[in-house]
Amino acid sequence: MNGLYPVIPLAPLAGAILAGFFGRLIGRTGAHVVTILGVLVAFVCSVLVFQDVQAGNTFNGTWYTWLVAGDVKMEVGFLVDSLTATMLLVVTFVSLMVHIYTIGYMADDPGYQRFFSYISLFTFAMLMLVMSNNFLQLFFGWEAVGLVSYLLIGFWYTRPTAIFANLKAFLVNRVGDFGFILGIGLVLAHFGSLDYATVFAAAPSKAATTISIWGDAQWSMMTVTCILLFVGAMGKSAQFPLHVWLPDSMEGPTPISALIHAATMVTAGIFMVARMSPLFELSETALSFVLVIGAITALFMGFLGIVQNDIKRVVAYSTLSQLGYMTVALGASAYSVAIFHLMTHAFFKALLFLAAGSVIIGMHHNQDIRKMGGLRKYMPITWITSLVGSLALIGTPFLSGFYSKDSIIEAVGASHIPGSGFAYFAVLAGVFVTAFYSFRMYFLVFHGKERFADDHGHDDHHADDHGHGHGGTPHESPWVVTVPLVLLAIPSVVIGFIAIEPMLFGDYFKGVIHVAEPHEAMADLRHHFHGATAMAIHAFGTAPFWLALAGVVLSWFFYLKRPDIPAALARTFKPLHTLLENKYYFDEIYNAVFASGARAIGKGLWRGGDVALIDGLFVNGSAKLVGWFSRLIRRFQSGYVYHYAFVMIFGVFTLLTLWFVRT
Repeated sequence: MNGLYPVIPLAPLAGAILAGFFGRLIGRTGAHVVTILGVLVAFVCSVLVFQDVQAGNTFNGTWYTWLVAGDVKMEVGFLVDSLTATMLLVVTFVSLMVHIYTIGYMADDPGYQRFFSYISLFTFAMLMLVMSNNFLQLFFGWEAVGLVSYLLIGFWYTRPTAIFANLKAFLVNRVGDFGFILGIGLVLAHFGSLDYATVFAAAPSKAATTISIWGDAQWSMMTVTCILLFVGAMGKSAQFPLHVWLPDSMEGPTPISALIHAATMVTAGIFMVARMSPLFELSETALSFVLVIGAITALFMGFLGIVQNDIKRVVAYSTLSQLGYMTVALGASAYSVAIFHLMTHAFFKALLFLAAGSVIIGMHHNQDIRKMGGLRKYMPITWITSLVGSLALIGTPFLSGFYSKDSIIEAVGASHIPGSGFAYFAVLAGVFVTAFYSFRMYFLVFHGKERFADDHGHDDHHADDHGHGHGGTPHESPWVVTVPLVLLAIPSVVIGFIAIEPMLFGDYFKGVIHVAEPHEAMADLRHHFHGATAMAIHAFGTAPFWLALAGVVLSWFFYLKRPDIPAALARTFKPLHTLLENKYYFDEIYNAVFASGARAIGKGLWRGGDVALIDGLFVNGSAKLVGWFSRLIRRFQSGYVYHYAFVMIFGVFTLLTLWFVRT
């Protein structure tokens, strides 16, 4: 079985190389065949590895030693356990669905082969990240997914908005990654190793270690390390205040929205913190920091989804909010629940993104939900799969999202970590907010009167994903688009019911995720759990269910029965509506402070350093000095003997003076 481990990441890499370097030679069909085949091989191998892990066979070893520096070994290695096996299944399955979907979605795009190469390369990078057994390889995968996401978000590089979005994503992630590499540096400095097993084994003995950052104040080394590592997760998993890049990344084609924002890149931070549980459990301060950041993201990013009119951006803000839920679970030491929600969310969020893309195709590339309506009869498959995804997202009992989302709320309610009270309020209020904006989009798109008849498919804000709009009657998408929707809808319904007991209350993560006894919030859940069916039935009498139902009903009333009310509320609460429309003004603040500040510093350095100091003093100044000296000396090169005699006497006098001074 060990021989399959390198095949899993290398198969998509081979497909990416073939499609990228030989795309013109193998053609469009060849490009999607080799990349889909590569991801299919990775998925089949992941299934076999998952079965092997379930049988009790795990692996932690080196595949290739890159270099040795003293006692530090920098290696490429694999850690294959239940956490890795879960991530492998999720990443490869969602990636496979996205690859198939892309055949239909990108059918007319001139960059067809390049796109398949990029998404296959992205899959390789994510697989290397989740399979790593050391911090070096983790960082390689971490940076690689960031690089490829930059290429994918700016795939349509002729559009200024796409270029701005991918640069924004790249720069914001650099902020998080700077903290991440500082955290890895602290690990190397204090543990002398980059290997997970070595670091985790030595962690308890380092729990009391302190470091001095500035002045005489002593800081807990473990707290500083964990917070720095989490800063990396804040960038990659789009947590407040480093969340600003994710909504703008919708400028990329829809398939990468599903791939990046459902199962892969944005969940890398969640996976990393869960993997680092032996470190985070040694710092309650770090856990509290994680908890509060997640709670802010879960609630306040959800509010922004209410005022969005671009179908992809509504789903993007939903992703932000759900990532906040996962982060809250991490902060409550419910790592298994965070991974459980990561898994269920991957399926229904990929479904919602791909369904949004199907709507965009059917609407001839119009993305404004205000110009849709009544699509149910035109796009029945997209309609029913979108309904399944939306119901899973809001936590409808018996669907997958219910089991993971409800478990997060219960775990936070049972937690005693500082900040858990605020977090519990945030995730509970977020239930209503999520239901409201999710079904606002669903009702505006699929129900009510048809609002596209006079629009001819044109959207002034978003011409379309390809830069143009078309008129015509909406239509169902081709089978290569609808089949992935159906295949993603199936786990969106059943995976939570099947997986909750082994993942949360069994031995599935035994020896993989570590929870300190004071933080055992899961013990309370375990005591009250009496099976998946009983949990779902009991939910009908709980606050989350009634909050979700209230959100759906209010959305139905506002947008189907009384559409005049939302407009009236927007006028009445105009300052609040303006605040939400401008996304809390984070972009403006960052542009004014950091972007303008960086430009001002750069301009000052250019004028003071480059123009004044380097060019003015060293280059032009030295030239002027030489010129002045030359003009002076030239006066004595006259051909008169008495001039030369004067210079000789002056030179001898100067030499004698220097000699007497030295002696």
